Amino acid sequence: MNEQQFASDNYAGVCPEAWEAMQKANQGSAVAYGDDEWTALASDGFRRLFNIDCEVFFVFNGTAANSLALASLCQSYHSVICSAAAHIETDECGAPEFFSNGSKLLVAPAVDGKLTPEAIRTLALSRTDIHFPKPRVVTITQPTETGLVYSIDEIKAISAVCKEFNLKLHMDGARFAHACEFLACEPADISWKAGVDVLCFGGTKNGMAVGEAVLFFDKALAEDFDYRCKQAGQLASKMRFLAAPWVGMLESGAWLKNAQHANRAARFLAEQLSTIAEVKLMFPVQANGVFLQAETSVLDNLRAKGWRFYTFIGGGARFMFAWDADLARVQQLADDIKAAISEQTV
Repeated sequence: MNEQQFASDNYAGVCPEAWEAMQKANQGSAVAYGDDEWTALASDGFRRLFNIDCEVFFVFNGTAANSLALASLCQSYHSVICSAAAHIETDECGAPEFFSNGSKLLVAPAVDGKLTPEAIRTLALSRTDIHFPKPRVVTITQPTETGLVYSIDEIKAISAVCKEFNLKLHMDGARFAHACEFLACEPADISWKAGVDVLCFGGTKNGMAVGEAVLFFDKALAEDFDYRCKQAGQLASKMRFLAAPWVGMLESGAWLKNAQHANRAARFLAEQLSTIAEVKLMFPVQANGVFLQAETSVLDNLRAKGWRFYTFIGGGARFMFAWDADLARVQQLADDIKAAISEQTV
């Protein structure tokens, strides 16, 4: 088995709770296309978790979740306001525009990855003539691509601006559980209670093999979303295998426990390096990611030692931690970073 790496939380395997639920769902036959007991159980589990009667859909991945959710909120002549660092802007290969038949992304500059009410207002007012795509949706990533978490008050402030301009609020929650852990809040507090209309709740980065849940808190917005899923190749014929892992995750509490461990591992690495002057945190560690700024020679040394990581945000090294992060291996990473610095200064 290869040594554990922290380049992405997608590297992790399936957590026991999700695996066990999959095994249970694999007993016998079940009605296809979501009319099975597992899909019903998972949907009701989300309604209990969020304490609201929402519409719930299951898709294979985050690209589909975000893109189809945004497409359901937009016509082709509309636009979506997002941060310059938003995943839909930088990492979806144009899928949001494709599935919405051309809805334009209006991108706001953001040094730390966060979208602000002021930036939203500026973009919403920048053009109001018929020759420019009409703003229709605001989307925020929780946590952001830089690992920062929107507070309850920040989301409420964004929601207030959305209401001012009659904009819907979508949340890309690929790591939503990690934000809940950091804020020590209920899921409802940073979603529908704060003004979010649609949430894409990530499972793949939190211990599942595959699958994201799309939650429409405003049920009227979910009209015909099942048809969008079918047309986009996201209607699983054996839906129970997308839904069952969620049952295991929700009933056991693993959705939060997994995030707690991942966040703890990130904080552990940050603490190990906190006194090293040659390495600087690019952003505060609030979720399960650590972004380190160091000399190129140090990063090259780490790669030579066998470590994998990405440098696509600001040139620093990004390390992401998952539910199965081995703290002894995290310690080894910290030791190798320190050794790389020592070797550079000799």
